[in-house]
Amino acid sequence: MIRPEVARMLTRWREALIGALAMATGSVLWFSSSGLIALFGAVAFAVGAVLLLSGVRHALFHSAITAPGVVEVDEGRITYMGPILGGMVALDDITEITFRRTAQGEAFWRLSHIAGRPMVIPEGAAGADLLLDALAPLPGLDTGAMVRAVRGQGPATITVWRRRPLRALT
Repeated sequence: MIRPEVARMLTRWREALIGALAMATGSVLWFSSSGLIALFGAVAFAVGAVLLLSGVRHALFHSAITAPGVVEVDEGRITYMGPILGGMVALDDITEITFRRTAQGEAFWRLSHIAGRPMVIPEGAAGADLLLDALAPLPGLDTGAMVRAVRGQGPATITVWRRRPLRALT
């Protein structure tokens, strides 16, 4: 019924589309009624705005490129299982996040951590889109910088986040 490329596009943007629909429904209820229904409309509008913003970020972060390997996120741990290299890192151990795109168009995330060799995750690995939400709890992380790094076209190495050293209490 629906062409496969249209279905993939709708799936990619579904969170943003649901947010826009919630905002539209909420605004109609908010401005065309009063009392409890208007309050419900205002809440639906606010929830829709959050979903729309989050959905746009997720859709823009998604990569159409496919690369070998699988990324899994479980209870504050990021695991990459690749055909040659792999690894696991706890969110609390990460010291730096960089994104690198080569002149040949290959792109990957590099997660440096205190426990040893950095973990390298190809941009197109299955589940790599989970990194946006998985890394969001890091203090001071700008998820918009992650999206801008992925959207960039030319070769570059971008440091998205670096852990600040703790200052001694005196």
